[in-house]
Amino acid sequence: MKIRAEYEQSAAQAGQKKKRSIIFILLKAVLGFLILCLLGMALAFLLIFHGPLTGLKELYVTTAMTTYSHQYLATWFVSEEEINRIMEKNKVSEPKVNTDEKAVNVLKPIIEEKPALELVEVSGKGFQGYLLKVGNPQRVRLAATDQLGDRGLKVSEFVENNHAVAGINAGGFADPGGVSFGGTPTGILITEGKIIHKDNWETYSLIGITKHDVLVVGRYTLEQIEELGIRDAVSFGPALIVNGEPMITYGDGGWGIAPRTAIGQTHDGTILLLVIDGRQLGSLGATLKDVQDILIEHGAVNGANLDGGSSSTLVYEGEVKNKPSSPYGPREVPTAFIVLPESRLAE
Repeated sequence: MKIRAEYEQSAAQAGQKKKRSIIFILLKAVLGFLILCLLGMALAFLLIFHGPLTGLKELYVTTAMTTYSHQYLATWFVSEEEINRIMEKNKVSEPKVNTDEKAVNVLKPIIEEKPALELVEVSGKGFQGYLLKVGNPQRVRLAATDQLGDRGLKVSEFVENNHAVAGINAGGFADPGGVSFGGTPTGILITEGKIIHKDNWETYSLIGITKHDVLVVGRYTLEQIEELGIRDAVSFGPALIVNGEPMITYGDGGWGIAPRTAIGQTHDGTILLLVIDGRQLGSLGATLKDVQDILIEHGAVNGANLDGGSSSTLVYEGEVKNKPSSPYGPREVPTAFIVLPESRLAE
């Protein structure tokens, strides 16, 4: 019995030693992995901020500075002078001329030859999204929350409330502290030809559709807006394409990578509604240059950036097609460009 007890005790001690050995090996492996990660981060830091990878450095800075709430990610590592230089270098040019609305031909025979709606998946280096082509621009209208100044709605609610078939988020809104309910638009807001919100500005960054169903983008005075006969409009930007000319001719647009929403129009009147996911695995986000390139690839002669980030949402045929980046799901916004059914146009 004594021999058996001693054997069992010896076996238990050997087992404990083996367990300790395994734990020690695992700890060494974890420690080695952490050291490699730290070394990799240090190397990446040196390459981005003190090496030859100027493009990555500019992308990092523009992305951080556009988030507003996380600008410290840039200011910790880069001087204010260099940040200003990078932002100025990559900014989008202001259009030198306004949209030529006569260059877009919205003709009924052309409309009838095109697909009514066409949903296209788009992708690029580090991003994925959707482009909805609307053959008849008359179907695209602007919907605004009925609680202006207080609370916005989700894009799906705009679509449902207006018996629409699709919709994307539209203009920007005041969001102090990042905790608002999306009810206070900024700039100018026009629905059905009526100005329902107007900040006291000399000019407005306008994304609007005229009574002749032509998309106009750029900076306009209130007098010019009234002369154009705008039926629906929001303020946001920047304008990306004006009269077939791209506004970003150097750099990435200065806003880094993020979820994006944009609108464009082709020569034959087709409206392009674009949403790109970001801040998630599989789709980190797109630059303004990426957005401009996609719109041009699909024939846009005029186009502009809409509110992006966690607001970016596309609803189509009753479901949210993209993956909004907000951890709380689709965000409440003050406005949405919606697509009405053909049967509603006679109303």
